[in-house]
Amino acid sequence: MNIDDHLFFCAPSRLIIREGARHDLPALLAKLGYHNGILVTDHYFAEHTPWVNEYVQAARQCGINTFVYSGGEPDPSTTLCDQATRQILAQTKGQTPDHVIALGGGSNMDLAKALTLTLRSNKPVACYKDGIGEDEPLPFIAMPTTSGTASEVTPGAILIDPDNATKIALMDNRLRPFIALVDPAFTYTCPPRVTADAGIDALIHAIESYVTMDSKQFERNNNPDPGYSGRTHLSQMFARESMILCARHLRQAYQNGADTQARIGMSYASVFAGLSYGSAGLNAVHGIAYSIAGLTHETHGRTNAVILPYVLYELRDARAQELKDIAAIFGATESGQDTILQLAQKLQTLVSELGIPNNLKDFGIKESDLPRLYTDAMDVTRLRNAFPVPDTSASYLRIIANAWAGDFSDTPNAVLQQAQENLVAYE
Repeated sequence: MNIDDHLFFCAPSRLIIREGARHDLPALLAKLGYHNGILVTDHYFAEHTPWVNEYVQAARQCGINTFVYSGGEPDPSTTLCDQATRQILAQTKGQTPDHVIALGGGSNMDLAKALTLTLRSNKPVACYKDGIGEDEPLPFIAMPTTSGTASEVTPGAILIDPDNATKIALMDNRLRPFIALVDPAFTYTCPPRVTADAGIDALIHAIESYVTMDSKQFERNNNPDPGYSGRTHLSQMFARESMILCARHLRQAYQNGADTQARIGMSYASVFAGLSYGSAGLNAVHGIAYSIAGLTHETHGRTNAVILPYVLYELRDARAQELKDIAAIFGATESGQDTILQLAQKLQTLVSELGIPNNLKDFGIKESDLPRLYTDAMDVTRLRNAFPVPDTSASYLRIIANAWAGDFSDTPNAVLQQAQENLVAYE
């Protein structure tokens, strides 16, 4: 272990991973004394799977009344959250529930986390964009149907503000689920594209948190209860296990969704990655991916995937040993710096095999878009500041230039050089 670790680790008070585990939830909640719940999901799960009705009936037999809200949407907005709050409180006649359950992917989790605040306070969710203050969220139970976001073990929720198309992050350790129930059977019918998007996201969470800023250097801003606090021996332990599982099972889960062992393996991989990044935090991959999403409106997993190999190549000096560790997991056979280049190329290939473009040009981004991409990425300061390099500005230029060309070089192109000059002038 690293005796210099400044360890601050939060996890769900109950983490359950088992095929069929969903059937045990009603009895567990009854034992814990809960009686009135809200189940947040979307139309697909409510109308095209038996899971919602099965749960509601089983919970009723245990003395738990459950109201189902099935209006979940991809990339939920603040408007949706406020509408859902009013609808739920109207239909429950103003009775505040004593727990909130989410069933679905990351979007349903984000909406449900926000509702744990607004259903109790009846405030617009935008009131929490700068922190939740003393408002206590309702107890939250998460049941993920994808293997990727790991929202079931993390402290944040992301909503879109439709007034200015920006993202609002709700971030507090009290938003972590107190029960994370991971039933791999929920993922067995997950379509290939969603499997790929979620699976590569899990791998990126593991890799990015493995190479992020050390806990002793991480800026916590004197927060006694930080959501993210830098990498530690413990976070890296979870990250390594996740990477091993992803290397073994991700391709197979994508290519053959009926392979239950691959599905179960990816369920564990996602949770372990979440336990790593949910403590350590992330950096440049996600920081630049947010800007890519703003230009392309592509999904979160795909925008992360396209930039991943180039971020890792940029870390070849700052995180040489860690990248060699990762390269060994993925079967790289070269030695020295060639090992890291081979790792970057292997990940390029993996991204392509998952049906995702592996360069920005093929992703539909024009060369004229690069200055805006660079500027927007640099504006994501929380993630930029966690990138462990001496000069993030120069690093971001090289990463974006390489990602657009689909190659690995040390010299940004003229467009990016001009973007840097413009940003300096702007600042």
